[in-house]
Amino acid sequence: MDELAVARGLHVLAVVLWIGGVGFVTTVLLPAVRSMVEPAERIGFFDALERRFAWQARATTLLAGATGFYMTDRLDLWDRFRAPAFWWMHAMVGVWALFTLMLFVAEPLFLHRLFHARAKADPEATFSLIERMHRVLLAAGLVTVFGAVAGAHGLAFFR
Repeated sequence: MDELAVARGLHVLAVVLWIGGVGFVTTVLLPAVRSMVEPAERIGFFDALERRFAWQARATTLLAGATGFYMTDRLDLWDRFRAPAFWWMHAMVGVWALFTLMLFVAEPLFLHRLFHARAKADPEATFSLIERMHRVLLAAGLVTVFGAVAGAHGLAFFR
């Protein structure tokens, strides 16, 4: 069995489920919650739905990180982190680290409590902040996916 092919397949599968899920939450779920749920109830409703996605997001970010590290190490691609043409390698690690910190540290330790407390005072502004944060995270993920796929197939953005 070709372990690299399996690692690459699992890596792509993890990224598709992870960033695709972020895309669904950002472009479908959040707008639906905004239009269907009263402002005072939005955070709680959204939180209840998003928690069902959290296990998938955590599992897929772990799988993406593990397979990415495996491929980088096995193929000895560490020197790419010194070349501007491979900016997308940094972007992959950065987006992965940001999501990992959000999913495993910030959300469980303080972010949920912070949003719920803030929503009591200003539910509309809190929900708007959550929407903006998701848009930024999705944009970072999509730029990274595009850059990684195009860069891995020979498109050089910087030389």
